[in-house]
Amino acid sequence: MKSLGCFKKNLNRSKRPKRRLSLGEYRKAVSWSKYLVSSGGEIRRGGEEEWSADMSQLLIGSKFASGRHSRIYHGIYNDKEVAIKLISQPEEDATLAASLEQQFTSEVALLFRLRHPNIVTFVAACKKPPVFCIITEYMAGGSLRKYLHKQGPHSLPLKLVLKVSLDIARGMNYLHSQGILHRDLKSENILLGEDMSVKVADFGISCLESQCGSGKGFTSTYRWMAPEMIKEKSHTRKIDIYSFGIVLWELLTASIPFQDMTPEQAAYAVAQKNARPPLPAACPRALSHLITQCWATNPDKRPQFEEIVSILESYKQAFDKDPAFFLSYKPVRRRTFLGCFPRCIAVGKSCS
Repeated sequence: MKSLGCFKKNLNRSKRPKRRLSLGEYRKAVSWSKYLVSSGGEIRRGGEEEWSADMSQLLIGSKFASGRHSRIYHGIYNDKEVAIKLISQPEEDATLAASLEQQFTSEVALLFRLRHPNIVTFVAACKKPPVFCIITEYMAGGSLRKYLHKQGPHSLPLKLVLKVSLDIARGMNYLHSQGILHRDLKSENILLGEDMSVKVADFGISCLESQCGSGKGFTSTYRWMAPEMIKEKSHTRKIDIYSFGIVLWELLTASIPFQDMTPEQAAYAVAQKNARPPLPAACPRALSHLITQCWATNPDKRPQFEEIVSILESYKQAFDKDPAFFLSYKPVRRRTFLGCFPRCIAVGKSCS
């Protein structure tokens, strides 16, 4: 198979002749790719015309990530670099196959409607069982988790921490404004461009808040999961706020949360012992205050992303003006509506 070096040559060509993909070009994914050899027209049916991929314009390169039932490849589609997510249906497990198909349909439906600078851009998709394909923009910087793995502990400059966390919060605020819960927010699902642009990605288990229901039977990533999700209780958008708190902790430490525990041990510690990753001693008080609010046990005490965006914007503006801002910062206690009134009024007593 040709290396990705050939992609750059293809990208420089104004026109590339249309052609079918050969199995030799898939090499490491033969068992999957054989189902995708198509002119594109064969897979268009029902209401899929708006997003169906023309497979004759797709060139798959090297794999750069994988999940339990998926592989992600670097490739070219219509002369542009893309990421190609191939989802395999296990033919021996009809129940799981149906679940994965439903997950694919939901992810495409959500991606198709999302347009925001901090949300990964959907390009096209292919639905041809037993393999499904989702094509999105390619982010050359890889995942935030991969980036942090290359950094020393507690080494990220505060300016970069504020920039990345603010971009994540803006993307998530947009997602929530559309009534969508991500449900698997973690550093692995945050992508970076070469210019350190930030995009939230992987909506495989996302859902409309009105349709999410309870957490029973739900599968996410334990180290980032809110305690109510671990306990399989009903959940709201506040589960994403909890996960954001863990991601902000990752940015400050460049470490994996609960890295000395198995995922199951971490889940038990969070849900039963109210454990949280230890905040670094040098963590600015402003950020430690925000993190502890985000991962509060009571979901009602966690802020909304709209509020988080506002807080981080104010921090960034103050820090840009004065890098010593965090040294003198004292967090302001969040106040409820009733908290704005004298206590005697709130409890129904006379103020006299």
